[in-house]
Amino acid sequence: MLHQKGNSLITDFTEKETSYQVIPWFPPEDYNKRLKEYIDYFIEEALNGRHTFGKFLDFMKLLGLQCNHFLRRKDIMDILKNENFDLVIIENFDYCSFLVAEKLGKPFVSILSSSFGTIDFGLPCPVSYVPVFQSLLTDHMDFWGRVKNFLMFFNFSRKQWQIQSSYDNAIKEHFPEGSRPVLSNLLKKAELWFVNSDFAFDFARPLLPNTVYVGGLMARPVKPVPQEFENFIAKFGDSGFVLVALGSMVSTVQTQELLREMNGAFANLSQGVIWKCNPSYWPKEIKLAANVKIVNWLPQNDLLAHPHIRLFVTHGGMNSIMEAIQHGVPMVGIPLFGDQPENLVQVEAKKFGVSIQLQQIKAETLALKMKQVIEDKRYKSAAVAASIIRRSHPLTPAQRLVGWIDHILQTGGAAHLKPYALQQPWHEQYLLDVILFLLVVTLGTLWLCGKLLGMVARWVCGARKQKKA
Repeated sequence: MLHQKGNSLITDFTEKETSYQVIPWFPPEDYNKRLKEYIDYFIEEALNGRHTFGKFLDFMKLLGLQCNHFLRRKDIMDILKNENFDLVIIENFDYCSFLVAEKLGKPFVSILSSSFGTIDFGLPCPVSYVPVFQSLLTDHMDFWGRVKNFLMFFNFSRKQWQIQSSYDNAIKEHFPEGSRPVLSNLLKKAELWFVNSDFAFDFARPLLPNTVYVGGLMARPVKPVPQEFENFIAKFGDSGFVLVALGSMVSTVQTQELLREMNGAFANLSQGVIWKCNPSYWPKEIKLAANVKIVNWLPQNDLLAHPHIRLFVTHGGMNSIMEAIQHGVPMVGIPLFGDQPENLVQVEAKKFGVSIQLQQIKAETLALKMKQVIEDKRYKSAAVAASIIRRSHPLTPAQRLVGWIDHILQTGGAAHLKPYALQQPWHEQYLLDVILFLLVVTLGTLWLCGKLLGMVARWVCGARKQKKA
């Protein structure tokens, strides 16, 4: 993609005769097993509604330990240093990538694959209308909503500090005293931030010049739907079909009871239902509804582009939402964990669809939600309007990404795109020192005026007593 100036999709990159090196690396076997067990446990707890920040923090500590193992691999680090890269492209979830870029001493750009609010990389955040992550608020807040958002801002900052502290041991071991980086500062050091979202989806908020939307970067050109799906869709004529795809993690919570309730809900629809669900896991005790087709794999993007699609039932992952918006398809969301609840709050606020909690799914409730979105044309209209916004960008996401990377390589960095605020201490940025100064001056002036008035009052009283005498 970089060689083709963004005119081809990422998936076409391998079609060019371009060589690149893959360096495999695995943590020690005992640690790797421990990490896998913890990830499985964490996902199961989160999907069953028992997710706590403490468990997530334990998971991040394991990633911090993994980072320590990686930075100890002098052979790999030497290979990376000897390549003498011009730029490092990193992803934000595991902070180790920021430390690797810092260790190499190279400029870097970061890709934010999740919602805006998951990390703080220096964007202005007016809490009066920018929802804090996990607040489940929209940009239209009443008084109590703003109170909640304000308090959650401090809670979010505390959690960010705790998460970043998981990498303290790796920083102490691999960076000399006096030049140890602070992770919160490294986030602001990125030359560019590429955000996997779009104006059509996000609430409008202040952005910095080095923040670039690239939502839909992974989208592929639409291809004809395979014949087996066309044959199934044709059975339902103008009624169309519903696409159900809840991501790769849902298999861990697809209990027999959940499958029964979802199957019962789909049976109440006049549309056909194409459901991504491994047939080998389907319980023999449950008879599959006549209008349902279950498959282990499906061409999601191609089906979303089909003219007979009526609804998309999704877990609320960012890429799935971007594809639905691209093709103007309304949604029913079933959030599982991570940023998905926040994403679906935005889906509801923008009137692209509705959501329902996994633990609340009953056949009747889910059927009503789906019929509501299919029959109320306002949802379809809102999704189509978003699709127009999404498609009307003058450049594709790939062209924006490559164009901005090319720009900073030519200009020697992105210093001209970053405000000085990224270097300011927080008390200066929020004018707390100015407010404190003016408060002291005001209180001092009031105190002085009070003293002078007191002196004048005493003088007047004394003068009157002398006159009476």
